[in-house]
Amino acid sequence: MCFRIPPDESSRRGGHYGPYVQSERLQLYSQAASSLLHTGHAYYCFCTNQRLELLKREAQRSGHVPRYDNRCRHLQPEQIQEKLALGIPRVVRFRLDTGAEPFQDLVFGWTRHEVAAVEGDPVILKADGFPTYHLASVVDDHHMRISHVLRGSEWLISTAKHLQLFAALRWSPPAYAHLPLLLNRDGSKLSKRQGDIFIQHFREQGVLPETLLDLVTHAGSGFNNNRIGRHLDELIQEFNISKITTHSALLDLDKLDEFNRVHLQRRIEDQQMCAELRDELRQGLLHTHGSDISDRAVLEPHYIQRVLQLRKGHICSLRELLDHSYSYLWIRPPVSLQQLKDVSAEAAVIAVAVIQLVGAGGSFSSTEQLNRELKLMASRLNTKYSSVMRVLRLALSAQQKGPSVAEMMLSLGEQEVCVRLQKALELNDSICVE
Repeated sequence: MCFRIPPDESSRRGGHYGPYVQSERLQLYSQAASSLLHTGHAYYCFCTNQRLELLKREAQRSGHVPRYDNRCRHLQPEQIQEKLALGIPRVVRFRLDTGAEPFQDLVFGWTRHEVAAVEGDPVILKADGFPTYHLASVVDDHHMRISHVLRGSEWLISTAKHLQLFAALRWSPPAYAHLPLLLNRDGSKLSKRQGDIFIQHFREQGVLPETLLDLVTHAGSGFNNNRIGRHLDELIQEFNISKITTHSALLDLDKLDEFNRVHLQRRIEDQQMCAELRDELRQGLLHTHGSDISDRAVLEPHYIQRVLQLRKGHICSLRELLDHSYSYLWIRPPVSLQQLKDVSAEAAVIAVAVIQLVGAGGSFSSTEQLNRELKLMASRLNTKYSSVMRVLRLALSAQQKGPSVAEMMLSLGEQEVCVRLQKALELNDSICVE
């Protein structure tokens, strides 16, 4: 299932404010830069990369923050024309004004940053004709009629530049809300250098898209209360920008399993989504177990559906059902009668009694009803119920732990339970009534 926040417009959906790819909007950026050059709010800069690198090294050597010295701001018109005529590579820089006006951020409140005092004039149009973020965001927000910009708090200081750009172009700016950063649980910054925060990593681990969205929004703020299991429509309905706080949000990836379990259960309970899960699990089974699968009936939709319904709320991802601990669902384990006798001397009697119980129409309607019938059977045999459970668990799964025995039996189905017990007893004739 594809899960994403649907845009109002895009290159696929179309709309009134395209094009939507930056390389197809270069004329808009060029026009804005030309307008700024014409009004004197921008200028050509011909400084080479070597000179800029020297400025950076000198600042670092003297313990200062590297910044452009605005050298080309003071070029005379004839000097500019001469360099343009010679075809010297250039960029366009925006002329920052001193005395920045305060602005009201929807999260951080009234804010003021005197960027001209600490930074050099920023590049807004590169030598290849592509804009930097400063120019592109302003031009795009204006032409696309963006009313609100919500972005990370690392852009809060740069907003002063963007507001100066809007003013120089005589455009009205949108409202700004700068969101607190998302940090690791230990307070360190999330980084793309961490391989385990890439979307592909989560996909490979079986994390559902809606799980990741729920976890991230749960870590942050903007809601009256936090709860697990919200879908996009619920998040939209409950979101309140006034509830966003300024402190950073800690992302606890240890809660992924808990969140994924809830959303996986929702998918299993949805008919259409569950059909997609069945197909995905079937492909995973063929890839993981292939020719080892004992009976192709386990690949049938009704069998996989039954397994999913019984395991919902217990598993955190479909991948778990491909693990060795669940291999008994798909592959008949080789269990001998002697192995069963090692668990209980009454193993043969127990196995025969269960086969007869199934053949007599024992209830496979629910785990509760099946447990009651198994307890009655143990009482009739005058044997411990725990011995019955140990024998059946080993015979059906060749394991000593896992889901309840009753759930194992319901998952496998009446016929498969009989087949496995008969094989363990080394019976040639079927006692089970099909």
